[in-house]
Amino acid sequence: MEHFSLPSSNQSKEEEDAGTSLFHQLIAQRKLLNPANEMKFLLHRLVVIASLPQQLDDRRDLGAHCEELNQRLQRYHQGDGITGLLLLYPTCMVHLIESSSDILLSVLEDMRDMEEKPNGGQIKAARVLVMSHDLPSRLFQQWSYKVLNGQTRTLDDGPEQETTETLLGTVLSVLFKLGNYHQYITKDSKSPPGSEPDEAQELIVPQGVLDQLLLREEFLSPKQYLHTYHSPFNILMDSECVWPPPDHLGLTFPNYGWQEEMNVICD
Repeated sequence: MEHFSLPSSNQSKEEEDAGTSLFHQLIAQRKLLNPANEMKFLLHRLVVIASLPQQLDDRRDLGAHCEELNQRLQRYHQGDGITGLLLLYPTCMVHLIESSSDILLSVLEDMRDMEEKPNGGQIKAARVLVMSHDLPSRLFQQWSYKVLNGQTRTLDDGPEQETTETLLGTVLSVLFKLGNYHQYITKDSKSPPGSEPDEAQELIVPQGVLDQLLLREEFLSPKQYLHTYHSPFNILMDSECVWPPPDHLGLTFPNYGWQEEMNVICD
């Protein structure tokens, strides 16, 4: 007769330290791809767009505001690095930022507060394009912003003819190419953050694409996103609805010497 023995406490402790679950395997993979300081939190990426009001005199004020906000968040969340790029167009902006979930939520809260200012804030009609979670590596090595002139390129084939999925894919594709270009030039170049040479102008997201995305209703505003994020996630399954019953229950009792059979209908 074959006998089975339970593993000893020392053996279980060794397996726990080595990591036999899928969670341990994913953490081990992250340690190979990222330095030690990247293991303090899970890396997320946020891409948002917004319109700029006409009363905004200097777009550099908005860039300085975001830079000051990042510094305050880094002092409060020590060890949570912030990287990304803020592009300020004449009429709109696109912001890609990479950090922990707490910092990204704080950025969305700041955008919500700017929109709700009674006298008009520095942005309006903000939309959350993408929130990516648990990324293996960063796209940018630092955070910076750039003020673009009025000669940013547009799509020749008319962005209003494109679907929302196509426009979103164009924005993400150009941003990822720009991030890879930044990683390439950062190693050998000493240019200031946010500056691109002439050959990198083709890696700027067309302003016409952003203008069209701001008109689409598929995307959530920062206020709507935060409301959805903080709302409880409760779904009533069909199997959980046990009372009241969907149909009448007919209970029939056999006659054990009683005068007649009782048929009880439960409503």
